[in-house]
Amino acid sequence: MTLNPNLKRLEPYPFELLKQLLKSVQPPSSLKHIALSIGEPKHPPPEFVERALEAAIGGINHYPTTRGTESLRSAIAGWLTQRYQLPDGSIDANTQILPVNGTREAIFAFTQTVIDASLAPTVVSCNPFYQIYEGAAILAGAEPWYLNCTAENDFIADLDSVPESIWRRCQLLHLCSPGNPSGAVMRLKQMQHAIRLAHRYNFIVVSDECYSEIYLHELDPPPGLLEASATMGNADFKRCMVFHSLSKRSNLPGLRSGFAAGDASLIDNFFLYRTYHGSAMSPTVQAASTAAWGDESHVVENRRLYREKFTAVTTALRGVLSFPEPRASFYLWPETPIDDITFTRELYRRKHVSVLPGQFMSRLANGANPGCNRIRMALVADTQECLEAAHRIASFVEEI
Repeated sequence: MTLNPNLKRLEPYPFELLKQLLKSVQPPSSLKHIALSIGEPKHPPPEFVERALEAAIGGINHYPTTRGTESLRSAIAGWLTQRYQLPDGSIDANTQILPVNGTREAIFAFTQTVIDASLAPTVVSCNPFYQIYEGAAILAGAEPWYLNCTAENDFIADLDSVPESIWRRCQLLHLCSPGNPSGAVMRLKQMQHAIRLAHRYNFIVVSDECYSEIYLHELDPPPGLLEASATMGNADFKRCMVFHSLSKRSNLPGLRSGFAAGDASLIDNFFLYRTYHGSAMSPTVQAASTAAWGDESHVVENRRLYREKFTAVTTALRGVLSFPEPRASFYLWPETPIDDITFTRELYRRKHVSVLPGQFMSRLANGANPGCNRIRMALVADTQECLEAAHRIASFVEEI
């Protein structure tokens, strides 16, 4: 049987590695399991979105179009314009926006759209990273090149550390801001530097902004790539593509709803690819998504809940573990007093708390693995459960 040889180059998914790590471990049955390992939002979804889903159930007897409804694209364009203070009319809902069934599928598919494997390309991404960036690059026939994000560079990829030989082969740069797992936020000037490099070396900048609406200071929202592009005079967003999702913003991970937006020529080619690959968004989901993008009050309340639990958890762990204070996202990225894999296994065995070892999200690059001796904690459960987990972790650290 003939198979795509690049399949053999794929690394196991982090959660499969975690499953194998903990498979034979027996945690104390007297303690309820608390999972901080998976970034699945647990806050309740907005009731008005549920009502919109019910009201639009009749849409299931129609084939959806790949471009989605005009009302959905217009709602997204309006949200982008208001959120990132873009000039009125700078986002064309018809040519610069494409609804997608979640950013995971979309980022993978977009990579296949833009990579020319005949040119021995590289795809540059932050390290640690969301594993789709790597897998999409490999299956598109590109070579991943990793930018280590460490405490020394404030967990922001140092673009100036990339050799010119890599930039000359680069076809795609993956940014993730706010960052997963550190919660670090790129400054506007850093994004603009990436755009200038893209124009100089003829590559595309993709910004995964799915955590953009979970920020911990209400008056300090993270900037975005389209905002950076517009303010530097790249008004048509040339070489820029952003991906957003309702999963984190609106606590709707099961809805599988997001969008891609940016350079109209890239959207046009992505649209062509998607007419052959994947599935158009259900009309019912489109109706619910239109409602979600049109409301901000539930997002403000969502941030309040995360702010509350971050305050509680960081207070409980300060002085126990060292971690960067995140500006956004719902993760903590603490250092571990022992190696991260042992820490994860023993924490589960003694305290029935699961976290994700940093090594499972990163690769050895330039002589170092930036995930070593760190864990990712997803503060997605309610405040009391997250606080209970923090107390158990503090107790565990005292024991080792």
